[in-house]
Amino acid sequence: MTSVGEAGTTVRLEVGEGGIGQRLDAYASASTEGLSRSRIQALIREGNVLLNGKPAKASAKLRAGDVIEIDVPPPVQWDVEAEDIPLDIVYEDEQILVVNKSRGVVVHPAAGHRRGTLVNAVLNHCPDLKGIGGEIRPGIVHRLDKDTTGLLVIAKDEETLRNLQKQIKDRQAKRQYLALCKGRLQADAGTVEAPIGRDDRDRKRMAVRLGGREAVTAFEVVTRFGNDYTLLVAKLQTGRTHQIRVHMAYLRHPVVGDPVYSRTKGELGLQGQALHAFKLGLVLPRSGEFVEFSAPLPDDFREALETLKRRYREELPKWLM
Repeated sequence: MTSVGEAGTTVRLEVGEGGIGQRLDAYASASTEGLSRSRIQALIREGNVLLNGKPAKASAKLRAGDVIEIDVPPPVQWDVEAEDIPLDIVYEDEQILVVNKSRGVVVHPAAGHRRGTLVNAVLNHCPDLKGIGGEIRPGIVHRLDKDTTGLLVIAKDEETLRNLQKQIKDRQAKRQYLALCKGRLQADAGTVEAPIGRDDRDRKRMAVRLGGREAVTAFEVVTRFGNDYTLLVAKLQTGRTHQIRVHMAYLRHPVVGDPVYSRTKGELGLQGQALHAFKLGLVLPRSGEFVEFSAPLPDDFREALETLKRRYREELPKWLM
């Protein structure tokens, strides 16, 4: 395996017999240390990968003797500013910070969101995080969509960051979400195993598609409200972009209030999609102890459930409210 080394260098791979017939993106990620398949695909889109001296396609099938050149540009350096933004801290020690993210908060800076993000707030609380895991995403182990609420863990050092990322990859970390979905889901429990990739017709959306990355979501029904709504617990076994939202839309039971996959806004007074990361379990790297955290429902989600409880005369479990 070839080590990428420092960003700003070029990696050269020559395809042997073992690579015959493989997709370029799969082969390149398996042959390089430090470049994931998604990172390779991004470099291909940016024109930074050549196959035999010509711009490459991720799906190109390889032949013996092919030469792949991967230009790894230096990371974009943003001077992310610390901002005095309140944080709802659930737990903190020398290694990790667990926060309950509010609706409408972007996790890390991006084009159009340079300020007011969770990272800006975390840097104010923990100034030493700069540089851990990258300039733009210091300490961020995983992320939540802007209008998804709930638990996030931030690592305070590189070793902890790598440990927690591995726990997620190895499915050792437990991430559970509450989702209110449209319609009556018939099965009491189940697992959705459907690969997710970019939607060919709209690159801002994700979709279940052949050639996408493995995506697995387990679910258990909590309560049904007539034939109109189903409240469930979704358990992530992988962590793809918009995974729960895409999988529930794939089952034709999209998350209520999701403006992208159900094309509804403001239903039941919700200010965004009814999706809340309410439980997070992980192993503390230094002690080896498995710990679990929980976060209460945001007000608009709780009030929506109270409305449905009265309307349909359904009981809700005490642990939920």
